[in-house]
Amino acid sequence: MARRNPRVLVFDSGVGGLSVLAEIARRLPGVELAFTGDNRHFPYGTKPAATLLPQIEQSLGKAMAACDPDLVVIACNTASTFVLPHLRATLSIPVVGVVPAIKPAAALSATGVIGLLATPATVDRPYTLELIARFAPGCTVIRNGSAELVTLAEAALRGIDPPRERLAAILAPFFDGPDGARLDVIVLACTHFPLLRDALAAAAPRPVTFLDSGEAIARRVEALLAPAALPAAGGHRAYFTAPSDDLAGLSPALERLGLGAPIVL
Repeated sequence: MARRNPRVLVFDSGVGGLSVLAEIARRLPGVELAFTGDNRHFPYGTKPAATLLPQIEQSLGKAMAACDPDLVVIACNTASTFVLPHLRATLSIPVVGVVPAIKPAAALSATGVIGLLATPATVDRPYTLELIARFAPGCTVIRNGSAELVTLAEAALRGIDPPRERLAAILAPFFDGPDGARLDVIVLACTHFPLLRDALAAAAPRPVTFLDSGEAIARRVEALLAPAALPAAGGHRAYFTAPSDDLAGLSPALERLGLGAPIVL
């Protein structure tokens, strides 16, 4: 029997993981993709780890049963900071997480002043602070947590443009402080946020580089699966963990990524 194409499950609390899925699809056309948005427990960024871990395990288990993946990507910075060790210890397949792009931001910055835009649950987590201490010890890192930006990104994917004044207000702490004039890179440390990259750039008071981890994740998936010389994959699917009236509004975006109509687990 012919070997099927490798299958990757991209898992997130909402639709932010679609930004990661798009990078994997671009780099690895021979990989079959399944996306799961855990809308039953959305958003993750405002919940404690003790509450989220069993919820994520339950939803991820249903998704894996539905698609039988060869590799799982936890395409959520909040979840990655506290569930990766547990999942890697309990699952028999590789698990790739999302790490805020602090290391490449520190290397890219010409001024040594970078911003970290994350959810409130990620921005002050010890794991995040350890990344800053390890990979940006010589930099000034301005940290800013926003749960509102997740909601705005979810709405944008459904065709609702984010208000420019709200984006400007979210970005203001990066530019208004004493080091704001020298800031030149902002790390988008939530997979929802790259969905608003162009809108954020337009709302910023001056040009800066917005950096995320999508391309690095795709390279890691490639290294683990080595899907060389495979025909282009089809049959991509999108799952959600709860029925919702607004899933229909996602259909155009899902279709653009080749995922088809949303399926409720």
